[in-house]
Amino acid sequence: MASKRKPAFNAQSFLDSAGLSKQIINYAKGAVVFSQGDRCKSVLYVQAGAVKLSVVSKGGREAVVAMLGAGEFFGEGCLAGQAVRMGTATAAASSTILLVDKDEMVDLLHKQRALSDRFITHMLARNIRIEEDLIDQLFNSSEKRLARTLLLLARYGKHDKPVREVPAISQSTLAEMVGTTRSRVNFFMKKFQRLGFIDYSDGLKVNNSLLTVVLHD
Repeated sequence: MASKRKPAFNAQSFLDSAGLSKQIINYAKGAVVFSQGDRCKSVLYVQAGAVKLSVVSKGGREAVVAMLGAGEFFGEGCLAGQAVRMGTATAAASSTILLVDKDEMVDLLHKQRALSDRFITHMLARNIRIEEDLIDQLFNSSEKRLARTLLLLARYGKHDKPVREVPAISQSTLAEMVGTTRSRVNFFMKKFQRLGFIDYSDGLKVNNSLLTVVLHD
């Protein structure tokens, strides 16, 4: 008789469990979750919505370093001894965020193997993404970087849908993420729309066919 397969660990269900001391906060679009320089006291988890992570230089220049969606952790620097937040987290859409105290998160990672495995997978994926972003900035054109950014925002590869909706995001924010000007982003967005790679008719939707721009030499 075949043995029953153990169901996959559900981080959302676990973090929602009654025995976990936590805070669940709803943020309106544009609300600040934490600011650069705030004390690091908790690890955060996106239950619903989208979060923009950005950093401001001493000269006042802002750079968007990541856009996160449901099912992703952030603010984990506190686990490695980070005393203050290195950047600002802003709700890019109406969002529900779960906050777990740093000490409790450390205890959970020691005691709960499934959660620890899930968290390590998250950290490895984040490191791979950082490496890919660096390579993207060094070797790819702004058009390819924009295409890759849109595919990442649409969570390409994580769902089977051929067309996916992207959380509302301005062309100025896209320009910051890509490392180019808003006018260049506008030019390429119009080009992508003309070619059928994206659709603006009801919110921004990204077609899998946009991948051809990334793969084209």
